[in-house]
Amino acid sequence: MDEQTKKKGFFQKMLSGLDKTRKNVLGGIDAVLGSFTKIDEDLFEELEEALILADVGVQTATDITEALRKRVKLERTEDAETVRVLLAEIISEMLTKDDVPLELPGPTIMLVIGVNGVGKTTSIGKLAAHYKAQGKNVLLAAADTFRAAAIDQLEVWGERSGVPVIRHQEDSDPAAVVFDAIQAAKARKADLLICDTAGRLHNKKNLMEELRKIAKIITREYPEAHHESFIVLDATTGQNALQQATLFRETADLTGIILTKLDGTAKGGVVIAIQNELHLPVRFVGVGEGIDDMQPFDAKDFAAALFARE
Repeated sequence: MDEQTKKKGFFQKMLSGLDKTRKNVLGGIDAVLGSFTKIDEDLFEELEEALILADVGVQTATDITEALRKRVKLERTEDAETVRVLLAEIISEMLTKDDVPLELPGPTIMLVIGVNGVGKTTSIGKLAAHYKAQGKNVLLAAADTFRAAAIDQLEVWGERSGVPVIRHQEDSDPAAVVFDAIQAAKARKADLLICDTAGRLHNKKNLMEELRKIAKIITREYPEAHHESFIVLDATTGQNALQQATLFRETADLTGIILTKLDGTAKGGVVIAIQNELHLPVRFVGVGEGIDDMQPFDAKDFAAALFARE
């Protein structure tokens, strides 16, 4: 399958995966625009409320409405359909302004963090399969040692995608697992080492110490490796996902976001808030259960799918 066909296929998945979100976001917007005959302050206030209800968040809804006011004034718009087009443009610009492609030069170590239940280990398994399909030599480290299930689950994903897993016993020191994984990555000339780590928000001090220890080992043992730290968020939790990312950013040097369960949720509007408020790029999105349903996030495609007419 050529790249163009693959891209088209994923856009279709994005389109159907965003069905509930699109209806949630556009349903509210279209209802407001359909009930006004003139563009006035009441219209802007109702649009802002519709955006908040669509999980875009208070701050981002305010930013969008403010930008819309300016654009409407500048273009002297008087017609509702034009307002809709301007709104789509503003949200598209918001989604794409920090859009820098993800590049993994040379050997890369990728730390993946996130609270239990967001699909962290599953995401790592799918990422491993994604990069292996690109011809990369991938290795996994089971450094979430506080849950035996996480270690076993990662091994299952490793077998499924044909990627080796470096593991210790349950309750081992996560930093020791990462240390061994780095030695293995060097010996096997791995292009990418993906480390599963524990995400325990209830004890931020421990989490911070643990991540600091891991970062120190990476710097000391593999200084020439490129480093990424991704947080996995569950799209179905809406604004709660934004709060998690904000909290984790206080303890970890995050470089990107993996958003799971985007299909089947009406709360995908949180993507706009994440991009606007955190300025952290969404790197991958999950739009299905399959091993190949974790795909690189394309902000332009997301915006186009969000505003597509049925």
